[in-house]
Formats: sequence, C-alpha cells, structure tokens
Amino acid sequence: MSDNIYLTFQRSFSEDRSAIFLEAADGRQVTFSDLECLICRYASVLAASGAMPGQRVAVQVDASPENIALYLATLKIGAIYLPLNTAYTNYELDFFLGDATPAVFIARPEVIDSLEPLAKSRGVQTTLSLGTRGDGSLPAAARAVESYHGVVAVAKDDVAAILYTSGTTGRSKGAMLTHGNLLSNTETLHREWGFVPGDILLHALPLYHIHGLFVAVNIMLLNGGRILLLPRFDAELVIRHMRRATVFMGVPTYYTRLLAHPDFTTDSAENIRLFVSGSAPLLPETFDLFENRTGHRILERYGMSETGMNCSNPLVGERRPGTVGLPLTGVSIRIAGKDGRPLSAGQTGVIEVKGPNVFKGYWKLPEKTAAEFRTDGFFVTGDLGQHSEDGYVTIVGRDKDLIISGGLNVYPKEVEEVLDRLPGIAESAVIALPHGDYGEAVAAVVVRSGGCHLDQETVIRSAAEKLAKFKIPKKVIFVDELPRNSMGKVQKNVLRDQYRECFTVEGMAK
Repeated sequence: MSDNIYLTFQRSFSEDRSAIFLEAADGRQVTFSDLECLICRYASVLAASGAMPGQRVAVQVDASPENIALYLATLKIGAIYLPLNTAYTNYELDFFLGDATPAVFIARPEVIDSLEPLAKSRGVQTTLSLGTRGDGSLPAAARAVESYHGVVAVAKDDVAAILYTSGTTGRSKGAMLTHGNLLSNTETLHREWGFVPGDILLHALPLYHIHGLFVAVNIMLLNGGRILLLPRFDAELVIRHMRRATVFMGVPTYYTRLLAHPDFTTDSAENIRLFVSGSAPLLPETFDLFENRTGHRILERYGMSETGMNCSNPLVGERRPGTVGLPLTGVSIRIAGKDGRPLSAGQTGVIEVKGPNVFKGYWKLPEKTAAEFRTDGFFVTGDLGQHSEDGYVTIVGRDKDLIISGGLNVYPKEVEEVLDRLPGIAESAVIALPHGDYGEAVAAVVVRSGGCHLDQETVIRSAAEKLAKFKIPKKVIFVDELPRNSMGKVQKNVLRDQYRECFTVEGMAK
C-alpha cells in the first residue's frame, strides 16, 4: 500500500477525462486527459535523467499548466520536488543547488544557457528547460518518450518536497515536507473551507510558494479542478476573470491593490464565495474596507513553510479581523514562554505547533531540527502571538527579524551579508518598515566607510546584482553609527521605531 499523495490526486481526477482541469489566461485549456499525458511523459524524462526515488528535482520556472504537471510527475516517480523563486539570482541559486544536490534542474528557456554551467559545477546530472507554452527541452524530450504509467510506492513519512526558508543567522535551510504532511493539510483545508464540485479557483499566486502550490493547487487537485491560472497577479487581469470564479486566494498586497483599482466593485466579486488571505498580516483596515466595498469578509489564515497551514478563521462563524482564527482540526497550537511553559489567554509568547502537518525536519541539519522542537513534539515557530479566551490566535510580531514584503519572506541577515561586502559600507542593519502596498518594505540602515560618499542609488544598484528583486532595499538610510545595547547588539527595534514613517500610505519613500 503506497501513501504517495499523487495517488490521492489521481483518484480525484474527473471520470470524464475530457473535462477541463485548468484554463490559462490566454484561453488555453487543459483537460484531465491532457494533464495525465503531460505527467506520464514528464515522469519518463525525469526518471531517465537520473531522478530516482528520493532524488531532488529543482525547478525555477514561471507559472504554467506544464509547471503543475512537472510537480505531479516528480511526486509520481517518488522524487522530491524543490521549487525555487524565479527571482533568485545566480548567486543565490549557487547555494541552493550546492546544498540540495538535485539530480535534475529545470529552468526557463531564456536563462538556461547561463545556468547550465552553474548547475554542472554543483554536480547536477541533467539540466532541462521549460517555458510557459510547452516550449523548452523538457517538453521536447517528453514528446519523444513512452509514458511512465506506474506510481512509485512511498510511505507517508517519505519526503515529497523541500521548501527553502531561513532564519536571521546563517544561510537558508530546506524544510522537508512529507507526503503525509501535504495530504493531511490538503484534506483539512478542503473540508474546512467547504470546497465542493463546481468550485473554480482564480489563481494568481506564484507556484514556488507554499500558498500557491501546496495550498491552492493541492486543494483543487483534491477537488477535481477547476483552475483559472494567471501568470502573475495583475489587478486588472484578476478583475477581468473574477466573475468566472468562486474562490480567490491572495496575500494582503493583492487586496490593497484590488481596492485601489477603480474597476473593482461589488459586481466584480458577486460570484466569489470565498476570499482567502495569508502569508503576511492582513490589516484590520483592509479587512473593513474590503467588506464595505464587496460585502465579503476575507478569511485570514496562518501558516508557514515548515507546517503548511496551522490556523484559519472559520468558513461559518466569526471571521475576526486582526486574528488568524482558530487551530485547524488535528493541529495543536500553544503560546509559550521562552522556557516552553504555556501562557494564559492574552499573554504574548512564541507560537508552537504540533500536528500531522508539521514538517519532518531541515535538510541535512539534524542539530538545527532538534533545536526547533520541544521534547513533547511541538515545533517552535519563532512567531509571537496571543490567544483569546475563546481560542482565536493573533500574531503580534516575530521572535526573529523576518520581513514579509508582499507575501514573500526576506531574511535580514542575507541582505546584510551582501551589503556589508560592498565597497564604501562599514556595516548595515536591515529592517522592516510599514508600507502601504507591500505591508512591510525592506529598508537598510547603513554606516559608510570613512570618507566615502556612497548614495542610495549606488547601494540599490549593487544589491540588485546579488539579490532577488523583492529582497532589495526600497530605502537606504545613512547614519553615523548603529544603536547598540550594553552587549553590543544592534537595536533594530530602535531603528524600526525611529524610521517607521519613512513611507507614505501610498508606499512611496518620503
């Protein structure tokens, strides 16, 4: 008996294989028969390229039906899917490929020539390309092979995917998510968010993110379709397609941009039964404005790369603004002090999670894994929160200095390491500042080297050579020295308080 999550998805495919599974923004339709054909042929190519069970398949491609088929093909052969942000630079990719040691690396056709030498230097056996309309060397190879019809048997504790996340010190670490982790979370969310046959998801999230792939796509696979897949979030494009959908999932930035668009009206949202928000805190003001505009109360939830979803406001019941709702069925949440002692309602502490959704551990980091778990099995998230007397959880901050900008995680230490190597910078401190559009913006407080006249434009341009766009500081603040406590540690809380008004409501730097 296999616990491969692919088998569960396959059983959920429509009995009528000519039914539409997905429609792309350009009108291209993919039936369940088309999807299965892609999956089986991609699986053959992957297996022939060295992706044996347990081997990693690293993927840095744009959202497309073929991307989803590649994900499922990887699961089918028992390999481990490793999605990578399309904004990552070669500098960043060098680390991921070196750490994960994938057997196969798949990238966009337009960059494959520049990435192939890098992949080869990191021991990758096979490098392939995949575009957004079935172009690239992977589809070409798939057209010339026989279909792979079997499904590799795996246990529920076998790793299905690795998502790279990070702390404020050191490099990124890979969270290992098992077939059991993904299935338990998918089944719970499918049930608690009330999905039924006929639901249509308007999908504008990236497919390299847990929200876009392991929540949105997995739920619709379990539901038997149907997805309206957009290449990216664009308010005008979303509004144009929204009347055809019943569910929309987004990050707070999506909702603020919809509200700012003059064409977003009550009529635009009349067919949607559920709006979901996550990946960053949703401001109560946004919640209220959205309800006043559309009559819909956004359902906010809480999750992370290591756990999938943990909490959710209820489908039926009070969706309380400023909170992330109640623990999902089967998931235990507690608020604890630094010593692990549970705290009472209203007290602020670290959020700890236990359940079948919680990851297996960090890739090749057993000591780090052990340090993040209590002896009773609770995972220490690093997020600070409170719970009310009736169990609603509120996120009040982060024990780590993680920045969530536009729903994407930015780890200050990684940015600081790049900045501190730049000529003319003595030291830097990277912080989050409130931003009207992104929720939080990356800002760098910089001390120049003696006699240097470095300016903001130069710093940003230099950082762009090493960092993905969403990690680049949106503002650079120059100071003579950084504030420190008696132990010499930089007081980032002081910097956040001092410069919190650097951005206007519209998100422009003052």
